[in-house]
Amino acid sequence: MTATPDAFAHITGPTLAHYEHTAAQFFEGTRDHDVSQNIAALLDAIEATAPYTILDLGCGPGRDLASFTAMGHTAVGVDGSASFCAMARQHSGCTVWHQDFVKLELPPRHFDGVFANASLFHLPSAALPQVLEALCATLKPGAVLFSSNPRGQNQEGWNGPRYGSYYDYATWERFMTAAGFVALSHYYRPAGLPRAQQAWLASVWRKPG
Repeated sequence: MTATPDAFAHITGPTLAHYEHTAAQFFEGTRDHDVSQNIAALLDAIEATAPYTILDLGCGPGRDLASFTAMGHTAVGVDGSASFCAMARQHSGCTVWHQDFVKLELPPRHFDGVFANASLFHLPSAALPQVLEALCATLKPGAVLFSSNPRGQNQEGWNGPRYGSYYDYATWERFMTAAGFVALSHYYRPAGLPRAQQAWLASVWRKPG
């Protein structure tokens, strides 16, 4: 039986409240992070004709929305924090939707790419299949999803006031393929470090055409 979105409120609520209360500090702490490798991984895999329509899932204060827009693409953000949404609109000038990930309402077959950078790992594993299916449905046939998550040994739980799920690649691949995606590539970040020091797993996936 599929769990209702309200079944996850005890997890999504405190996690979103943390970001709501620390929105300004988060913006200052992440505004200069270099995620150009991740942006390129998404854009290079899209086979449509540019400019692209991109959904930034968990857009935060809008750093990456601004980057996509500066490159000539149409970017739309979605975030569960109302403060982040307001900051992202002001910072990027883009359309930003205020939605909890477990209650996504997205247009069907609309986007050329989904950029899920450091966002999907906050979902409990029980909610992940529904969310991935919603993201697959909002992509055009042949479109691409990028994800980057802290990697682990398939454990999940609270890290202070935030919830996190930490997968190895094999488990993440099973979730993605079950939702209808085909694997394109994956890599670990930060680049140039020994694997033990690469805390992030990045991967690129295509919705079959």
